Amino acid sequence: MIPRYSRPDMVALWSPETKFRIWYEIEAHACDAMAELGVIPKANAEAVWKAKDVEFDVARIDEIEAVTKHDVIAFLTHLAEIIGNDEARFVHQGMTSSDVLDTCFNIQLTRAADILIADLEGLLAALRRRAFEHKDTVRIGRSHGIHAEPTTMGLTFARFYAEMDRNLRRLRTAREEIATGAISGAVGTFANIDPAVEEHVCARLGLTPEPISTQVIPRDRHAAFFATLGVIASSVENVAIEIRHMQRTEVLEAEEFFSKGQKGSSAMPHKRNPVLTENLTGLARLVRSAVVPALENVALWHERDISHSSVERMIGPDATITLDFALARLTGVVDKLVVYPDNMLANMNKFRGLVMSQRVLLALTQAGVSREDAYRLVQRNAMKVWEAGADFMTELKADPDVTAALSEAEIEEKFDLGYHTKHVDTIFARVFGTAG
Repeated sequence: MIPRYSRPDMVALWSPETKFRIWYEIEAHACDAMAELGVIPKANAEAVWKAKDVEFDVARIDEIEAVTKHDVIAFLTHLAEIIGNDEARFVHQGMTSSDVLDTCFNIQLTRAADILIADLEGLLAALRRRAFEHKDTVRIGRSHGIHAEPTTMGLTFARFYAEMDRNLRRLRTAREEIATGAISGAVGTFANIDPAVEEHVCARLGLTPEPISTQVIPRDRHAAFFATLGVIASSVENVAIEIRHMQRTEVLEAEEFFSKGQKGSSAMPHKRNPVLTENLTGLARLVRSAVVPALENVALWHERDISHSSVERMIGPDATITLDFALARLTGVVDKLVVYPDNMLANMNKFRGLVMSQRVLLALTQAGVSREDAYRLVQRNAMKVWEAGADFMTELKADPDVTAALSEAEIEEKFDLGYHTKHVDTIFARVFGTAG
């Protein structure tokens, strides 16, 4: 990913230096295990650790690969240059390239998941704080983009919190599923390497041995991992879209923080655009673009091919780096979001009580009017509000068919805002475990 949408910790995880360091640790731990089994001399296993504080020369490895056309062999050649050819002669004993590549990739994905889990926890903290801050801030709920019934801004934040909390659980599950390693040799039969080596390496590197690998770790694990990233990205977009709507000029119920000296448009000095959340919508598309290739990687030829390899070299860094940046950006947006309660109230009252239509409908049915007739009575008065700017309550009171069933006091009572927020505490208790 380009630096504009990258954060240093996640970028470092995917650097060549980190990759080669992980490759080295896999090989060194494998040598230790083989020495314990008596397969190789202990002196050779100990010699491998002479490189533990060495910075591997990426340029030199690239130079070797230009000749060998094989990245793992290039690395092993460079390692031999560091520790000596005789000392290195048992490195990679009985192993195949995928043992190193797949185990490393899963380590990187596991570590990436740890960063993303921390990101989600930070976002959840911001959403929780804003939810309680605006628990009772009334705003209009919308369906199809049209005014529906009153809700609160706190409930809006709460539903985003619940969604991200589900994503956190999904990501933890995906992390657990991807945290496997395989040191099983060609076609995964352990013919030339003892399963104890795999168990040793995995234990040292925080992984679980893959129950059955072929020459690769099964790619359904990776498909599930990247699908989870795609779901999280869609949730990021879900929040971003709501904020973008709220910042529209004719709505203006909330807006991204606009810092001193910030400029909204090169042509129009008055502009304050939702650029951060628009950016998040675009970044979500990029993360989701990794999902289908990951799914298509599941089907490989027989015990192994490398059709997945080029895909993963790109989607591994790109998807995790992008999502890391997006989650951090969204946390900042939520944390500093400017909310306008007065505008929310003004928007809700724009159609002069129209949003209380369901309460009147229900009251009429409870008063003995058939549902069909009740709907007709309420709708014909509601249309006067839409079409002529009338006041809904006034029209209802002037309708003899309505007042035949409901008194003026009963009609007025149906316009109480508190009716719509009476269960907010119950919902908050469900989401957060506490209402206050």
